[in-house]
Amino acid sequence: MQSQNPVFIPGPTNIPETVRKACDMPTLDHRSPAFARLFRPAVAGVRRVLKMTEGEVIILPSTGTGGWEAAITNTLSPGDTVLAARFGMFSHRWIDLCQRHGLRVQIIETPWGQGAPLDKIEAALKADTSGTIKAVLATHNETATGVRSDIAGLRRAMDAAGHTAMLFVDGVSSIGSMPFEMAAWGVDIAVAGSQKGFMLPAGLAILGVSPKALAAMDTATLPRTFFDFRDMLKSYAAGGFPYTPPVGLIAGLARAIEMLEDEGLDAVYARHHRLAEGVRRAVAAWGMKPCAVTPDLYSDTVTAVLVPEGCNGTDLVTLAAQKYGVAFGVGLGEVAGRVFRIGHLGMLTDVMVLSGLATAEMCMADLGWPITLGSGVAAAQEYYRGSAVAMAMAAE
Repeated sequence: MQSQNPVFIPGPTNIPETVRKACDMPTLDHRSPAFARLFRPAVAGVRRVLKMTEGEVIILPSTGTGGWEAAITNTLSPGDTVLAARFGMFSHRWIDLCQRHGLRVQIIETPWGQGAPLDKIEAALKADTSGTIKAVLATHNETATGVRSDIAGLRRAMDAAGHTAMLFVDGVSSIGSMPFEMAAWGVDIAVAGSQKGFMLPAGLAILGVSPKALAAMDTATLPRTFFDFRDMLKSYAAGGFPYTPPVGLIAGLARAIEMLEDEGLDAVYARHHRLAEGVRRAVAAWGMKPCAVTPDLYSDTVTAVLVPEGCNGTDLVTLAAQKYGVAFGVGLGEVAGRVFRIGHLGMLTDVMVLSGLATAEMCMADLGWPITLGSGVAAAQEYYRGSAVAMAMAAE
């Protein structure tokens, strides 16, 4: 008998059956009023999830990487300078993308396991008295290390520096799972992807774009065609796309947002925090610790677990897939082999997470790691038992 175990990677995430069914639809004329009726609720829903008060939502057939590319090509010109901290694989990849497009990247090298260094970013902006830096790039949730950066604090640092740079935020593995306040945080472009908190297959890059970023299109000269915001917005005005859109994914996006709002966004964020805390308590019971160096940096969507000396995290991930049919995330870049990653975002419950923790323990025992079977599961169980009661009382 073939079965489908939950995945415990930080994306793509588990797809709810109702979202899968929403994506499974007959061919629809994407230039018809029927598509506009399907598309507009998805756009309006993204605005609510991002907490936007102005600007535009852009939905592209792509992934988060395409969203990064669209953000820079629509707002910047060859030779422009951007400021970015490198503290994980995904902040590194955004930097690499900018360099390939002929941008100058002022890089603040930061140890992996730490977050965006607000003091150093503020200092770099204060030193830029000529206004050379056009944008600050920030990874809200660094998936490689399980680190969440303080975007509200970053906005305060930028304001304290008195700098006019735009703020671009990679929220691919945070939006829809952790609080995100585009308007309150002064974010100029927020980038999300369909396959994380929105619980869809990969295939959509989802962006919120501020009026300031939209105005930057008038002077930007980096080449863009497929990702041109101007073409998108012109077609949006008529309720359509400038080219053939992924209709099924857009239908699924509208349904996914409906699910999130039925649960309540605050409840969604509380659930993710509860799941993450249970995982962290299991990690502590194993005698291990997260890669994130301090609790204020802990991600609520993924935990990168530092493995014991002499052990290899990739071995656990490989064994889990081959023997138990369960997917965890490998370590990437500088932490390859030193960690394995447990994704706990999207369509997950306490009970599902417990199954992942139990599988991780079996793999550790199989590999001869120093582990007492049931130790982490018991720690998570104890926490979930108490927090589930609290959540139920809050819902009444």
